[in-house]
Amino acid sequence: KQKTAYDIRHGGPYDRGSADSWYRRNPEPHYWTGGSYHGIHITEDRMTKEEIKAYWAGFDENEASGCHKEW
Repeated sequence: KQKTAYDIRHGGPYDRGSADSWYRRNPEPHYWTGGSYHGIHITEDRMTKEEIKAYWAGFDENEASGCHKEW
């Protein structure tokens, strides 16, 4: 099975999913238009199906890696 290539830009859906997993935050699909915490905060109700899929890919891939922030 071929792995899907996602846009991994800082603040994008894939990046935010990965970060939520890394910091052990509850998953809430979202992204930022201008980079993390910059521009417009786009929440799940305004995301496309592909953007939501990218968020979950980032979250799930980080979960599978077992890498999390050590507090």
